Amino acid sequence: MKYTKYEKARVIGARALQLAMGAPMLLDLKEKDLAAIKFNPVEIAKMEFEKDILPITIRRPLPAKVVIE
Repeated sequence: MKYTKYEKARVIGARALQLAMGAPMLLDLKEKDLAAIKFNPVEIAKMEFEKDILPITIRRPLPAKVVIE
């Protein structure tokens, strides 16, 4: 699925907040990999987003149909 830049920012931001609050990581990263990104939750969230393993869904509401009489 193709995401807009706003959807991507919202998902990564929400996931980074979860990680910062202590949620478990969904990636199996080694200690040296985490040290390389300085344990940054935004970078971890970006990696999870790119691997498409986030448990977050995006719902796009369809516009309402306009009835002209």
